[in-house]
Amino acid sequence: MGRKRNPVEPGEFEDPLSNYDPPKFADELERVLCETEVAQMPIRPLAFVEKDASVQGALDVMAKYECSCVVVQDAGQAVGIFSARDVLNKVADDTDARAKPITEFMTPAPRTVYTTDCPAKALNLMAIGGFRHIPVLDTDDKVVGILGPRRTTEFLQDHLI
Repeated sequence: MGRKRNPVEPGEFEDPLSNYDPPKFADELERVLCETEVAQMPIRPLAFVEKDASVQGALDVMAKYECSCVVVQDAGQAVGIFSARDVLNKVADDTDARAKPITEFMTPAPRTVYTTDCPAKALNLMAIGGFRHIPVLDTDDKVVGILGPRRTTEFLQDHLI
């Protein structure tokens, strides 16, 4: 993005944001990833449990909604995420895990994105952090959705075809 040079008379106000060329994108997919919002991606339905739930409670919710993760929340705030990966890596070896609190097995303080963020940010956080799922927050920091591989693929396919 280059800056245009327009001469301005001394004392005359010039809006610095008016002097930039619009961004140039390599293709439509790049434009969509940078200029749309996460809210335009499929972020629902959303499965969650409260932080005082048991592992069994979380597994029941995952089975009921046929999903591979639940957001663990406290008063609408995301405090953790519990996924099939946690079941395999942490729960499977613990014979008493089902009765224990979800907080012992969840991934705490998950990285999140806002509905107003661009999809490129969400994909970047997922790729860099090695996350398969990322909670989506509204502007009041309330959990309103979740992004995962299937939903991301669906969104990308809509813009590749």
